[in-house]
Amino acid sequence: MSEPILKLEGVYTNIAQYHILQGVDLEVPKGAVTMLLGRNGVGKTTTLRTVIGHWRAHKGRVLFDGEDITALPTPLIARAGLGFVPEDMGIFSDLTVEENMVLAAIHGPINSARLDWIFTAFPPLKTFWKSEAGNLSGGQKQMLSIARAMVEERKLYLIDEPTKGLAPAIVSTMARALRELKEQGASILLVEQNFAVARALGDTANVMDDGRMIWSGAMAELSGDATLQERLMGLSLDAHH
Repeated sequence: MSEPILKLEGVYTNIAQYHILQGVDLEVPKGAVTMLLGRNGVGKTTTLRTVIGHWRAHKGRVLFDGEDITALPTPLIARAGLGFVPEDMGIFSDLTVEENMVLAAIHGPINSARLDWIFTAFPPLKTFWKSEAGNLSGGQKQMLSIARAMVEERKLYLIDEPTKGLAPAIVSTMARALRELKEQGASILLVEQNFAVARALGDTANVMDDGRMIWSGAMAELSGDATLQERLMGLSLDAHH
């Protein structure tokens, strides 16, 4: 097997006096979708934010494409090829959709073929290209947030709860776009509360509880075992949710 694109080794992250991550070990394979699952408040967002450098690991190592990025500043991590979609979307409301996209393209002008693909995946972005991002609906803002990470080919995409609070039709649009990104050979680490989306997109799954990983394996194994889901995540799911 090839080296993982991302590897966390015994990562501890404190925020103020709180010990949030308590020895996280995680491997994200190249060219696959890795799901990061678990109840609210167990450290999933902190894990992503530690990778991108918003929070600092106090102990342990973060390796990205073989390089130790544990102490690097966020802009250098992003330049190394890591795209991050935060839970709070992180768009510039008073700029146009176009300006938001141009700013996200850190290596120069946007590739027109890639932009065409983004417009096909998220048609409202084409419609509102010259409009202020603040005027978009919640679902459209989420599309823009994901499109900003997709505007250039990244080595790894970190995406935090892309379908949270969205209408089912928009959830389907998101899932389809992420599947297309995966089919292009992208490596994705995805935090997702919607288990149907996780099951549809995930290749491997990692379940967190209380600041550490409690289970890692094939997504198919987890999605096929209701007892395991209940034990790991307190989920009692039927297949139709």
